[in-house]
Amino acid sequence: MTDLRLRSLSSSPKPVMKKAVDGYSVATIPAPQTHHLLIRLLYVTSAILSISCLAYVGGRGRAPLPDAYALCSRSGAHIYTVDPAYPRAQCMVVQGSHIVDVGVIDEVHRRWESSVLAIEAAIKRSHPKPRLVTKFIESGSIIVPGISDSHAHMLEYGASRLIPLESARSAKAATALVRQFILSDEDIKQDPLKFVEGWGWDHTKWADKAFPTAAILDSDPIVRQHRVILEAKDGHAIWVNSKVLEDISPLPENVEGGVICISGVLLDNAQFLVRVPPPTYRDLEKRFQLVVDDAISYGLTSIHDAGFDPRSLEFFKLLAEKEKLPIRIYGMTHFDENTEYWGDKIKPIIGAANGRFTARSVKIFADGKSSSLPKLTSLRCHPGALRSGGAALHEPYADNPSTRGFMRIDQEVLTTTIHRFLRDGWQTNVHAVGDRANTLVIDAFESALEGINVTALRPRLEHAQIVTHPDMARIAKLGVIASVQPTHAISDMYFAEDRLGPERVKSLYAFRDIIDYGARFTLGSDAPVETVNPLSGFFAAITRLAPDGTSPHGPGGWFPEQRLTREEALKGMTLDPAWASFTENILGSITPGKRADFVVLSKDIMTIPENEILHTKVLATAIDGRPVYGRI
Repeated sequence: MTDLRLRSLSSSPKPVMKKAVDGYSVATIPAPQTHHLLIRLLYVTSAILSISCLAYVGGRGRAPLPDAYALCSRSGAHIYTVDPAYPRAQCMVVQGSHIVDVGVIDEVHRRWESSVLAIEAAIKRSHPKPRLVTKFIESGSIIVPGISDSHAHMLEYGASRLIPLESARSAKAATALVRQFILSDEDIKQDPLKFVEGWGWDHTKWADKAFPTAAILDSDPIVRQHRVILEAKDGHAIWVNSKVLEDISPLPENVEGGVICISGVLLDNAQFLVRVPPPTYRDLEKRFQLVVDDAISYGLTSIHDAGFDPRSLEFFKLLAEKEKLPIRIYGMTHFDENTEYWGDKIKPIIGAANGRFTARSVKIFADGKSSSLPKLTSLRCHPGALRSGGAALHEPYADNPSTRGFMRIDQEVLTTTIHRFLRDGWQTNVHAVGDRANTLVIDAFESALEGINVTALRPRLEHAQIVTHPDMARIAKLGVIASVQPTHAISDMYFAEDRLGPERVKSLYAFRDIIDYGARFTLGSDAPVETVNPLSGFFAAITRLAPDGTSPHGPGGWFPEQRLTREEALKGMTLDPAWASFTENILGSITPGKRADFVVLSKDIMTIPENEILHTKVLATAIDGRPVYGRI
């Protein structure tokens, strides 16, 4: 990886190439010493737009932020561009929705003024000379490119914010929170038959570590009057009350790819026994607003949503049509292997809503979901993940030798489906947690990608949690992207060895090994399983420590040899997600010609002591050059 080393302040921006990307024309600025003409032309264009803007605003009051402005640091190069040709800069110049220059303050002003003089000569001073307004960030703060989360579940995260179940430290406390929500929610007051849905309970934080029961929900006289469905934090299980169990009775003896706990917990595919009415548009709006508010306050400008269902896809399409997307969304549409193949019937959506909405990838589940838990109190009720025993492993679980986990899709169906989606031009992203699941998915990719331009398709392994070394080498050779979540590592580290044993655990979250094999990777959160705050992922990636600075291996971190550098972690949240979403030519770095998505952080996360990183605040989040959170 290229370090973001300080470049001489006398350096200039890198040479530019114009190219069309998904219908957009993008450019990077050439070095002035070799391409004076081109850079002057870009400035001329920018200044003309600035003049037009000033003329328009002239009689309508002063705009809070001018169309063209320079954002600089008074104390040197505190803009981390994530552009290897110009890793750090003192100033960036924004014109409209794009970055048009980076450099030291004197140089960017000189280039701007030079372009203005050229315009004045051309138009014979018929308009006032546009002025480049310069704004300065606070002392000690930095600017980084807009941050992306490569794997999150947006509407599920919004749902998790409605009832704060993760804060509950017992099943009874969780039930009390459900009661409180029922009594306060206007929609449920108006429609008592409406399902009560929540997300986030985590029985491993409870004293007894046991799964909750329907009887506990039924013990509250208010709660038992409603149909209640509560998703576990890791998405493996739903906890329901007796009203819901009555609706789905009689229960089948077995569910392929799932487990039924008579107590009131349904695991993995057994969750689909419950037919929940689709959320209303109002439901989705409430959830979406919650996730957007949190996301932009944490510096996120783009989220890769890891699983649109038909309802959520239509919701986001409608928002895109109305141009009501305050954040960029890159969607993966979930493929249900029990339904008809649709890859040859639906067209991918690319760059809708002025580049804020894309849905060109498919999400396929191979095995259980992500995260891991200690050994369960009931071996009869194993959820489908490493966390609870369902991730598909080559060898049995160390703490439960009776199982190797399970695949959620037949191997032949998996292989055929991957082949078909890749053939039809879809980016194919497969959820794979266990080492057996990853091997089988890589086998399918290997055969499907033979003779195909992988750069045009960019398949992804979502999670890639336990990967053997031979498979790491194959990921790199094939060009498959490993989409990983650093915060899972610190959630799982206290009990992962109990689940996998002392040797196999070394291949769990082995990020450094994956990179050293030459594989591409990208970082995400898997929110709401983990926090959506990207600085938590940054901290976990570079320290392998819990937020309190601890780990099973001491203050040096859990398997510290697998840590990422700060430069790799920042790139993994900016330029790497751009590559993983086909937008590396317009997003991901502070480079002239790219969209002006950036974040102002209160502290320099690239140099401050590790224990200060999680105390860093987001001062401003900007998309297309305009602040959507904070002020510039």
